[in-house]
Amino acid sequence: MAPTARLCLLPLRPLASSASGATTTPTIATRLALARALHTNPPQPAKVAPVYGTGPPPEPPQPSDEFAAEERAARVARRRRQAELLKRAGDIKGLRQQQQQQQKDAAGGAKGKAGESGGLIRRFWKDVNVKEVDGALEIHLDARPLRHPTTKAIIRLPPTKPQLAHALAVEWDSLVSAQQATKQHLIPLSSLICRALDISTDDTTPTPTIRPGLATTLLRYLDTDSLLCFAPPPPPRAHHPTPHGPPDPRQEAAYASTVSYLTATLWPGISLHPVLDGTSIFPRPQARGAREIVHGWLLSLSAFELAAVERTTLAGKSLLAAARLVAEWSEEGASRAATDKGKPEKEVEEARFGVEEAAQAVSLEVVWQTGRWGEVEDTHDVEKEDLRRQLGSAVLLVSGTGNGTGTGNGNGSSKSG
Repeated sequence: MAPTARLCLLPLRPLASSASGATTTPTIATRLALARALHTNPPQPAKVAPVYGTGPPPEPPQPSDEFAAEERAARVARRRRQAELLKRAGDIKGLRQQQQQQQKDAAGGAKGKAGESGGLIRRFWKDVNVKEVDGALEIHLDARPLRHPTTKAIIRLPPTKPQLAHALAVEWDSLVSAQQATKQHLIPLSSLICRALDISTDDTTPTPTIRPGLATTLLRYLDTDSLLCFAPPPPPRAHHPTPHGPPDPRQEAAYASTVSYLTATLWPGISLHPVLDGTSIFPRPQARGAREIVHGWLLSLSAFELAAVERTTLAGKSLLAAARLVAEWSEEGASRAATDKGKPEKEVEEARFGVEEAAQAVSLEVVWQTGRWGEVEDTHDVEKEDLRRQLGSAVLLVSGTGNGTGTGNGNGSSKSG
């Protein structure tokens, strides 16, 4: 073993004598006494004992026979349950596939029968008929009468409206499934008729709410009527092209024709002027008393007429065009213009304000814009046809054979106003 290394940690200083104060040089023994040893290796190294062992490692402990039998039984039972579940899942899968195949076969047979008979599929009715029951027209889906979707009341139409009843029957005969009956865009005529029936039912209550609220809402369109909003004239001495041109003669003709009819037949004694004056963006109010007369006329309409005015006004944004269209085609309240009574029938029919005339009158601005900037495909053409569809449904709602009871036309409304 290597000798122990020793390092001196304290400096060797001279030792002073206590008597004379003279310094003496320390001896070797003194130096050794003042030094401290720093060991760099252990004085006794560790002795590692070797591992003594022979043969393979011992066997792991084994469970007793009783516990081993229980474990085997549990393992066998678990495997049996798994096998039973797998078998049951296979049976369910096979049964499901069999049911799907049967449904496909049944659907194929139904399609074949439908193709042979020309009927529709996936609905609970086959035929749609119009029947007269107790003095009213009803639409029957096979043997079931058509009912209101909310009140579940049977939809009964006046016997003077056979065209409306047959149009409603055609609408329901065009449906492929019962789910389509819940989509408003597929049953527009049904929704319009139900709106008229709701107004009629609400009128029988002690405090009606639909008619007053609807009349107030429609009266707001009088301030921004599309027939009363003229394009402003071009500025004077304009040296550059402007989007505004001279007033459209078609707009002036539609305004003059409609206003003259309404003031002579429905609302006598009032004047209706354009609501936009020059380049102003704020509408100019109508003459005093005009709003009261129009409001009284709206309140005097029948339920079918009021629903038709609402549909037409919302479609064309024009209360004047809606009032004239309903007045010319209604069998109940509004009648033909007094100036047309002495004319031949042919001239009267030619001057009649129909769906096409109303659509052109309320869409002059759109026609002018599309003529200048072009028409957007699948937008302007769809809106044009939808406008005519809604105006036509309103005409169909109020027209009839002319044997209605009537609710008073412009004379009655002017009295109420």
